[in-house]
Amino acid sequence: MRLIYAALLLSLGFLNSCTSAQSTESSEGFIDVIGGPVWYEINGTGNQIPLLTVHGGPGGQSCGMTLLNPLGEDRRIIRYDQLGGGRSGRPRDMSLWELDRFIEELHEVRNSLGLDTVHLLGSSWGGALVAAYVLEKGTEGIVSLTLSSPLLSTPAWIEDANYLRSLLPAEMQEAMTRHEAEGTTDSDEYQEATNEFYRRHVRGTPVVRAEGCAGAGFNSVVYEYMWGPTEFRATGNLIDFDVTDRFNEISIPVLLLAGENDEARPERMEMFVPMFPDARFVMIEDAAHSALSNNPEDYLRALKEFLAASESSN
Repeated sequence: MRLIYAALLLSLGFLNSCTSAQSTESSEGFIDVIGGPVWYEINGTGNQIPLLTVHGGPGGQSCGMTLLNPLGEDRRIIRYDQLGGGRSGRPRDMSLWELDRFIEELHEVRNSLGLDTVHLLGSSWGGALVAAYVLEKGTEGIVSLTLSSPLLSTPAWIEDANYLRSLLPAEMQEAMTRHEAEGTTDSDEYQEATNEFYRRHVRGTPVVRAEGCAGAGFNSVVYEYMWGPTEFRATGNLIDFDVTDRFNEISIPVLLLAGENDEARPERMEMFVPMFPDARFVMIEDAAHSALSNNPEDYLRALKEFLAASESSN
């Protein structure tokens, strides 16, 4: 989940779409989906099966996925900004911020770019989205599924967040509980405490900066509507999200990734592995929720090996 808030930007007002996927070094365009235009970018010239990436949020942006571009020597790497965030349209219709619409959006992106055969990767909220997508649309043409620090069960997520919160200094825990009860979560004291949680378990250190983030802002309205005000308080329409009882339906190879200090706790990912027919877990050392930017070398190595293995067994 992405918790670094940004001011809500005005609607970008982009028009129409560019929908053909070309095997070029880099290309970009827009795809019209329900609610407005969605921006995408394709990088890489390799002829292996392409990788379609789905960013976190909700309300996030895909620029962090540019750190996957070194894999472009093997395959095309496709990223897109979900409607409401990044460089995509910013409609004000709150009815658009529903899981089912995001599933249809992902399906339209895939179809418009001609990704009949593809690897699928979802990060954080994007993990929830791709898991729900394959359960709704099926796995035809999807060679593998990578769930990177994924939200797969809101109850489990909150349980883990509260456990990690209990490891904070006692005075910070007390301040957070008090300000939540009093409705003063905008106080400096509360922000200082939550920032310590984010430093430990969300941002991590060091952080390798991704390219292409300028002008591709985060949308806190979508985040709060679908999730809530903080990681510790799920109040949005994802409050009951849970696909753990359907893992057995996902028969394609699955890779679970999480940082060593991730809020998507490695211990939880290990619990999930035997619930899938074909899954494996890799912990990214010296990393938090931003595992790709904390330790891109190990992350890319694990993903590259998994994609190659999935293709060889297909």
